[in-house]
Amino acid sequence: MHPSLTRKFCIAAALAASLTSTQAAELDPQPLKPQLQQLIAKMYPQLRGIYEDLHANPELGFQETRTAAKLTAEMRKLGFEVTEGIGKTGLVAIYRNGAGPTVMVRTELDALPMEEKTGLPYASKAKAQYNGKESFVAHSCGHDMHMTSWLGTAQALLGLKNQWKGTLMFVAQPSEETVTGAKAMLADGLFKKFGKPDYAFALHTGSMPYGMVGYVAGPATSNSDSLDITFHGRGSHGSIPDKGIDPVLMASRFVVDVQGVISREKDPMEFGVVTVGAFNSGSAGNIIPDQARLLGTIRSYKSEVRTRMHEGIERTAKAEAAMSGAPAPEIKLTKGSDAVVNDAALVSRTVRLFKAALGDRNVIPIPPITASEDFSDFINQGVPSMFYTLGVFDPQKVAQASQPGGKPLPFNHSPFFAPEPEPTLKTGVETMTMAVMNVMQ
Repeated sequence: MHPSLTRKFCIAAALAASLTSTQAAELDPQPLKPQLQQLIAKMYPQLRGIYEDLHANPELGFQETRTAAKLTAEMRKLGFEVTEGIGKTGLVAIYRNGAGPTVMVRTELDALPMEEKTGLPYASKAKAQYNGKESFVAHSCGHDMHMTSWLGTAQALLGLKNQWKGTLMFVAQPSEETVTGAKAMLADGLFKKFGKPDYAFALHTGSMPYGMVGYVAGPATSNSDSLDITFHGRGSHGSIPDKGIDPVLMASRFVVDVQGVISREKDPMEFGVVTVGAFNSGSAGNIIPDQARLLGTIRSYKSEVRTRMHEGIERTAKAEAAMSGAPAPEIKLTKGSDAVVNDAALVSRTVRLFKAALGDRNVIPIPPITASEDFSDFINQGVPSMFYTLGVFDPQKVAQASQPGGKPLPFNHSPFFAPEPEPTLKTGVETMTMAVMNVMQ
């Protein structure tokens, strides 16, 4: 054979071998599924008790001492090496099972400052201090389900440890709702102390039928930034407006005019939202106050849209003050969390597995959500990751809600948000266990 042909043949053979190796490394869910479902059925009563306990005893961000202690105890029972106090109340649980990749599985610990109205027998009646005031606390975002799925996945993986190799890195982060918990853990040396994982996974409950999962390749959540603007005027009697400079008028104009940044400056094909959620000014109806403060949120998917919106917001605020002959406003546009951007190759590999395990109709592509998530802070350290959605509602109720006049389903952060525990939890444990094993073959 001619040397050049020999060389081409060798290259082709090597590529074929590489492809075959990659394909062989993917998990076949069919022989695994009966074993896994049997494990999940056996552990379910225990997991259900943990879920109800977590649901009834929620804690706010960076206050999750009871929650963290409970997860720590459960993981130590399984044989994980657990380190507490990472990022104040976060924890890291490590389990080594031979040579192989390190895979991170993230859950959140915190709940929301709101009252639960589900009427469930294990509904939260907890209260805590929030911004200097007493508030109800509830797991209305599903973090209790995330934590229980996290624990169940850890238990299932240890029950199947003869079928995977590598290191499990289970991370329970504090204060996701403030999008500061992941940063706190990283600042506390998470990846320096425990090593940077090769892959990371996280799931989130969503208003889909239980037994289904949703996925996105690319951006899955939005960038989240905060807006804090104070307009300064000159106080006066309400009947003598010409002697004052009215900050209420400036702030009111801004609330309306800033939407022009969205409708006239941002590409209409790109997502972007500015919402002013708090307007604080004045003490009495007959007094023109000397300042007005606005608080709001800014959301986007793409960095260039984010930058364009920030520039437009600042320019609009300055213009409102200039029109009134007022001093320049105080403008604080604070960067929060970045968009969660899923790794396309990891998503593709995991979706093939999910479809083989659950069926094509139960694994569906979904659009990015407009809410934000600080799982992105881990991803931005250079970790290929996948963040996917777990359905929580009775399929019949979902179908009815989609009909004209149908009863709307409660979304995350609703006081009525209540996942169906058994099918949701079982699907969460099954999918996350398979996803982890799929990259540890």
